Amino acid sequence: MKSKDKIKVRQARTEDLEFLVEHNLQIALETESKELDRDVLRQGVQRALAQSDSCIYFVAEIEGKPVGQTMITFEWSDWRDGWIWWLQSVYVVPYYRNRGIFRMIYQHIKSTAHKVNNVRALRLYVKGTNLSGISVYEKLGMNSSGYLVYEEEW
Repeated sequence: MKSKDKIKVRQARTEDLEFLVEHNLQIALETESKELDRDVLRQGVQRALAQSDSCIYFVAEIEGKPVGQTMITFEWSDWRDGWIWWLQSVYVVPYYRNRGIFRMIYQHIKSTAHKVNNVRALRLYVKGTNLSGISVYEKLGMNSSGYLVYEEEW
């Protein structure tokens, strides 16, 4: 790949299902050493693709081949009287890393968010040990929000 012009970012479609499932499995392994249940994940991705009011997947492709992904979910902020778009399921196929793929996805999402008049912020959470991810996000102009994320899982 010689030029970023070959990278196209688009909203994911149903035919991207297997790409998204496979790479969500990889995200969990790489970032958290976690093995996900493929069937549960497939159902979740199918539901996500069908419910664009809850979340939207974006896919980066080169010459029609998917090479990266990011999902956004929506959180209403009463403090800001607007939406916060959370970036999740960020993944770029290893062979295509360090070539500007995620930068293009991020710029596409940011540009889209600016066209919606009540989106107030883009956010993501990142594992504290994911130093390469943190570096990428900071280079894009993102900063630590200072929040810690807590959860109760069942």
